[in-house]
Amino acid sequence: MKIRRGSGEESGKVDIQMAPMIDVVFQLLIFFMLTLKIVAPEGDFNINMPIGSAAAASDEPPPLDIKVRLLANPDGTLGQVVFGNRPLGNDVPACFDRLNLEIVGLVGSGGGFADDMSVEIDADYNLHYAYTIKAISACTGRIDPVTQQPVRYIEKIKLAPPRRPGEE
Repeated sequence: MKIRRGSGEESGKVDIQMAPMIDVVFQLLIFFMLTLKIVAPEGDFNINMPIGSAAAASDEPPPLDIKVRLLANPDGTLGQVVFGNRPLGNDVPACFDRLNLEIVGLVGSGGGFADDMSVEIDADYNLHYAYTIKAISACTGRIDPVTQQPVRYIEKIKLAPPRRPGEE
């Protein structure tokens, strides 16, 4: 910071340059703004406590979890599609069409529980990624042949944790 004296020695007036001080203040302000960590207050849990009386039994059936297992051949190609405990084959376009029909059968017979349904896809570790995508596509819906619009069946798709070869 440079201090200048006034025009005359006798005036006694001292001019202080403010620009460097303002620069430093803005740099400190930017530093503190960028390093600020907004932390949620501790102890602020979103807990819904049960009401004192016992809950009445619900007439609605529990949500269905559908399991689809994708088995791989040693070279990573599709070995088998298993829906629940039922094998659907490994002929690639047709087996995913059968999977889609099985899902339609469940959604249609579920009486509108499609929002509560979820599909868990358990693919082998070395399976090619494209087969998993085809299984997800077969489970989530189809393209209506008449309107050419997507028809959604199930929104909730879960992927099982990967299992390395030899783990079962």
